[in-house]
Amino acid sequence: MSSPRISGRCTPPSPKSLLSPAVRNYPWGSRTAIPALLGQQPDGEPQAELWFGAHRAAPSLLPDRPGSPDLAAAITADPVRELGEASLAAHGPELPFLLKLLAAERALSLQVHPTRRQAQNGHDREEAAGVPLDAPHRAFKDRNPKPELLCALEPFEALCGFREPARTAELLDALAVPELRRWSAVLRSRPAREALSRTLRAALCARERLVHTVSAALPRLTASPGPWSNAGAAYTAVAEDYPGDPGILAALLLNHVRLDAGEALYLGAGVPHAYLRGAGVEIMANSDNVLRCGLTDKHVDITQLADIVDCVPMGPAIMRPTPTGLAGESQFCSPTEEFVLSRLETGTGAVSVTDFGPQVLLCLVGHVRLTPGPPLSRGAAAFVPAGSPCEVTGAGAVLYRARVPLRAAP
Repeated sequence: MSSPRISGRCTPPSPKSLLSPAVRNYPWGSRTAIPALLGQQPDGEPQAELWFGAHRAAPSLLPDRPGSPDLAAAITADPVRELGEASLAAHGPELPFLLKLLAAERALSLQVHPTRRQAQNGHDREEAAGVPLDAPHRAFKDRNPKPELLCALEPFEALCGFREPARTAELLDALAVPELRRWSAVLRSRPAREALSRTLRAALCARERLVHTVSAALPRLTASPGPWSNAGAAYTAVAEDYPGDPGILAALLLNHVRLDAGEALYLGAGVPHAYLRGAGVEIMANSDNVLRCGLTDKHVDITQLADIVDCVPMGPAIMRPTPTGLAGESQFCSPTEEFVLSRLETGTGAVSVTDFGPQVLLCLVGHVRLTPGPPLSRGAAAFVPAGSPCEVTGAGAVLYRARVPLRAAP
């Protein structure tokens, strides 16, 4: 895939700029993984995520621009120059994606994200009801969907999507907890959607005594040489992370997923999921819309969740990158309008990455130079405005390239 020829612009693009990421010190974060990836010494704090983007909660700074503005402010000041006409027409005056480094030492909350229509309707409904944006029970903080893709940088574990109901009934039987027999009967006898919906609600409404009983039984799965040993170890770790949380029971309905380095997991609307352990590059649509299903001390709205979660059994959408035609580049072909993520391994020659839309380039191995533009060392990132001519040089480096899937502006 050759780089596009940019034409028809009324103003020259802004210069490429280094991004100073926002550090998110969430309790589930690893204290060592991100510093190890970046070749830094740990500071003792859990570094859960580094954000490279213009998310309103924590936009990246642009330290080499006059006054060191943040990226969101720069886009607001001149959206056409930063984003380009095509991205502006498709997604409005904001960067439609957020690129992250993520490192989990314990499980994240079990959650789902809405479709675009669900997000629009939910946001408008909460706005009309006067629910403050920062209210703990506010679910729809914007009108955008929130698809996600995570590319593993090391072995990575997650829960993703509902398992086939009959298989989950087998898992519950293996736990030998009498109170779960009714759940197993429903999972075997009812249509899949009804069975999963009823069992999910039962799990989230379960009494704490049942949660503790099931948690105590989980190590039996790990100790047995049967088909549930790996999943049993994962569920046991979740129970240790969140003792007494009913999300532990909901987690039993989901597929346990292990990614090798270089594999990616795509998470579309309505798919329940939780990251468990590992480090990766994550890209998501620029949205805050999250409905939680447990493994959290935040608000869980079971009624609203029932309208969003997709109670269809499905295998996890594990992806491997495919070549793009650009030398050294392979791409994860997700079905989203907001982003595309690719991995670029540089050779001895220069590679042009000029694009119609805005881009973020994150270097994780070696050193590269952007021509014209700044050099990038390990852990450094740059924002490349739409249409800005850009060549990458530096043999043996690895970059992750986040961009918007666009055609030429009309």
